[in-house]
Order: sequence, then structure tokens, then C-alpha cells
Amino acid sequence: MPIPLHRDRIRKMLSYSETEKLSHTFELGPIRPPSEAYSLLIRATRNCPWNRCQFCPVYKGSKFELRAVEQIEKDIEAVEAISEGIKEVAWKAGYGDRVREAAGMFCNQHQFGPCVCHVAQWLATGGKTAFLQDSNTLIMRTPELMRVITFLRKTFPSLNRVTSYARSHTAARRSIVELKELKGAGLDRIHIGLETGYDALLGYIEKGCTAENHIEGGKKVKEAGISLCEYVMPGLGGKMMSQEHARETARVLNEIDPDYIRLRSLHISPAMPLWARLQDGDFELQTEDEVVREIALFIENLRVTSYLKSDHILNLLMEIEGKFPDDKEKCLNIINQYLSLPDEERLNFKVGRRAGLYNRLGDLSDSDRHDKVEQAIKHLKAQDSHVEDEILRLKNSFI
Repeated sequence: MPIPLHRDRIRKMLSYSETEKLSHTFELGPIRPPSEAYSLLIRATRNCPWNRCQFCPVYKGSKFELRAVEQIEKDIEAVEAISEGIKEVAWKAGYGDRVREAAGMFCNQHQFGPCVCHVAQWLATGGKTAFLQDSNTLIMRTPELMRVITFLRKTFPSLNRVTSYARSHTAARRSIVELKELKGAGLDRIHIGLETGYDALLGYIEKGCTAENHIEGGKKVKEAGISLCEYVMPGLGGKMMSQEHARETARVLNEIDPDYIRLRSLHISPAMPLWARLQDGDFELQTEDEVVREIALFIENLRVTSYLKSDHILNLLMEIEGKFPDDKEKCLNIINQYLSLPDEERLNFKVGRRAGLYNRLGDLSDSDRHDKVEQAIKHLKAQDSHVEDEILRLKNSFI
């Protein structure tokens, strides 16, 4: 019978060797894609080499740095030591090879620090994927990045996916030979923040690339045999450039035909440079319904074989998902279903979705949740509060 691994019990049963292994640390960067939530995070570079995007608050004020390969390898060895420590404790506690179950009990053992918690979560969810941080690992010299990937896969041979962020501009500057070498070393997928394919908007948000850069970089990644995931930002064009943003982004993606297209809706906070433009009236936010209509226009213009996902918490309609072209009509039908709702029902869904009570449009039929949201809306109106302001406040808490 395995022993439950509670905080005090773990402390008492640790040997010197296990304590030493669990004391290892490694660098963790600030972000990763939503689809890499359970991946092992290895920080290959620090911060962002461009760092001027108007919509991004993450790396502002931080200098970009390339990490030495030896430093990265030491971090990978630290992960290995922590992993071995968790497995040894699991065996001692009677879990045998049921490492996932034992590791799950370490996930919230904060006394061991964030590195142990992170490795425990990775093991508890299978320990099969890894993501190379930070924003543009592809900027590393190709031989050095290959060394990192090779060392990572040698250390953890059970990995079935290694991925990274990259900028289109960087991908476009890499040769097909270099990208194929990275594929051969074990780089399976690249995540690129396309955001928009409209050149005027790319300039306005200071993205540091053009639509042609997006196309060239994306096509090269695909030609090298690396899975490509492109991120689109609905709402980024504001009221002025919404139509062009939708149409031109679809056009660029039609040229690339990536494996995945992911929606990541715009939300502006005071930490973003774009906030100043919003405050002085140079940029005007769309309503949530206008963003939904923009997404419909974008989907209508897509001619791809990609898999579309709406898996970011800021997206209103997360059930927009499917393999194109087969599921195109299904995605449009979800949007039409939402837009055809009466005004009060759309408001109910927006508040409920942002409050975490709804995930899908079908949740509106749950009378208990619907009534809770309705009462909350009445309470806000009784206090002369603007419901839309409350929705923005809720969205701020997501970031």
C-alpha cells in the first residue's frame, strides 16, 4: 500500500541523496504557449531580441541574452536530478513505477521551490514534451541550438515532442538546410506569433516584420518538415483596421498553410505600450461582438488545410475549433449561433464566460448558472456599474 506523500511525511523520509537532488534549480522563463502548459520548460535564451511589439508587456525593460550552451546543459542536468529524486521518493513510498501518481503529490509542495513543482507537474502529466524558452530560440546559432536539442533528447529519450517560439523574420533568414538540421536534431514544432498579415497594421504595432516575411518564414519551416503553429490576434486592428486585418491575415495564412492556427484575442492592459495609444484615442477597441464578427470574416476567407483552435483564455468562443476545410462551416455556425442570440443572452454569456461559469454556448441552458449570471448583471446595474467595465476587469485578471 503506497504512503500518501504529504508535506511533513516527505520531509521525514528524504535521504541525504534525495534531498540533494531535490535542491537543484534551473531557470524558468515567464511564458509559454497554451498548448505547452504541461511541457518541460528549458530556458535557452532570455527575453526577446526585438521587444518592441505594442501589444506585448512581457519583456519590456529586460535585455535579450543568449545563454551559453553549457549553462543550458546544466539546467537540463538539474531537471534530470530533480526527476530522479522524485522517482526515488516514489519508489520508497511504495508507488513503484507509478511515477505520475507520486509526482502529482509534489506539484503543490511549494517548500521545495518552483523548479521541483514544475518538474513534478511535467512528470505527473506524462513527461513527454518539452518547450525551449524564451521568445525566439531560433535566433541561436544553428550548431548551438542543435547541441541543446540533442543533449535534451539524450537526457530524456522518452520525449516525443520538442518545440520552441520563433519570429517570422528569424525563420525567413534561416536556410532550408539549417532548419532541416534542426528537424534532424529533434525540433518538432515551431510556434510563431503572426498576429496579423496586414502590412499597415504590422507597422502600426511595430511587429518588426512584413507579410512577406511571415510567408517566407512559414513556408521554410513547413518545407523543412517542422510542424508550424501560427498565432492570430483578433481585435488587433481595432475599429479602423478590422476588415483589412481579417482579410489580409487569412491571405497570408493561405500562402503558408500551417499545421495549426491558434486564436489569441487582443486585450490591452496599462503594462502594454498600446495602452498609451488607447488612452489618447489613436486606437479604438472593438466590442466583443465586433471581434466575433471579425473572426467570422477571417474564417470565411481561409483556404487552408490547417487545424484551427481557439484555446486562449481571452477568447470568447473557445469552441471554435476544427480541421479545415472540413470543419469550416461548423466554426462559422458556432459564431452565427452566438450572434443570433438576443442582446440580453449575449450579455449573459459574455459575463458568464469571463466569470468562469461558462465554457461553451450550450452552458447557457444550465438554469442554475444562467440565473447566477443574471443576478450578477442585475446587481451591477443596480449599483449604476457598467457591465462592460466589469467584463474588462475580469479579463484583466486573466493576464
